[in-house]
Amino acid sequence: MTVMEFFGCALLAFGPPLAMFTFTVAVEPIRIIILIASAFFWLIALLLSAILWYVVVPLQNELAFGLVFSVLFQEAFRFLLYWVLRNAERGLEKVTTAHVAESRHVFAYVCGLGFGVMSGAFALVNVLADAIGPGTMGLHQGSEYFFIVSATTTLCFILLHTFWGIIFFAALDRRSKAHLAWVVGSHLFASCMTLLNRYEIYAVSLISAYSVLVATVVIAFRIVGGKAENISRCFSLK
Repeated sequence: MTVMEFFGCALLAFGPPLAMFTFTVAVEPIRIIILIASAFFWLIALLLSAILWYVVVPLQNELAFGLVFSVLFQEAFRFLLYWVLRNAERGLEKVTTAHVAESRHVFAYVCGLGFGVMSGAFALVNVLADAIGPGTMGLHQGSEYFFIVSATTTLCFILLHTFWGIIFFAALDRRSKAHLAWVVGSHLFASCMTLLNRYEIYAVSLISAYSVLVATVVIAFRIVGGKAENISRCFSLK
């Protein structure tokens, strides 16, 4: 039973991102390189967050303190990644003519996916290790929904990071302060709502996070020039 729980939670959290990677990133070597680079940038942000948490001893027991600064560091390194890519963009295009027409939105998508996958891996790896057993009804006498909620939340944040990346990069290109504010503000809001999980108020946390996801998807869809009729074409027979 614990093995089934392990694979169920793992596939719920990482199944869709794995499919996204397989069909949209793995097909181009340059995208794989960018995804790995973006994951590395996220790791540096996590390292700086950990250093800050370690240095500020009086606030080490305050989860909100570490969470807020972790979000700010992630967004700062998202900007740094944008700056690096934009400065290297011409060089990347000169490496091979096959990527001259590569869309900036695709680069933003890949960077966001890299951020999300790395974030999800660090968020769920310890939970999955505990899910293998023995005795996983509720971690430390907690709710039996702990594992499924953790996997669902992880999936949400992986997708959020993916679409945040698209909005963030486009906002910097277009100098849209409103979209920048949305990315940072919604990231802070969705992350802070997960603090409710310690009180097992899972419904509020999940509804808040997925509401932000829906709004973020709509904004990203409009930014890349998506139209309503394009959605119906995806499900039409050719």
